[in-house]
Amino acid sequence: QVQLVESGGGSVQAGGSLRLACAASGFTFSTAWHCMAWFRQAPGKEREGVAAINSRSDSTNYADSVKGRFTISRDNARNTLYLHMNSLTPEDTAMYYCAAKPFTRCPLRLNKDDFQYWGQGIQATVSS
Repeated sequence: QVQLVESGGGSVQAGGSLRLACAASGFTFSTAWHCMAWFRQAPGKEREGVAAINSRSDSTNYADSVKGRFTISRDNARNTLYLHMNSLTPEDTAMYYCAAKPFTRCPLRLNKDDFQYWGQGIQATVSS
């Protein structure tokens, strides 16, 4: 059974950093192509794609709003996805979700409807 479990959220001041992690089980990064991604959803807003990475490629894509500040990465040995968030602003406050689409290469555009598996979400709050 596929499970995704996020960790690493919390509250920081503007300009600070957070690192989110997503531990995956039920499938293995290193044995096939999988798309792993981060989405976020603020209160009253739609869920939007933040960043994505392939399990067997260094290619990534980012939302324009986070490009240059956030970095998505993975550790295949640990079967874990990460999101390093730097230079945070209050506009980054949201619930962040890990998402996976096994046996699929990541598209250039992130559509939440394309992803089959989701973590429970983890809150990141940025204060001014």
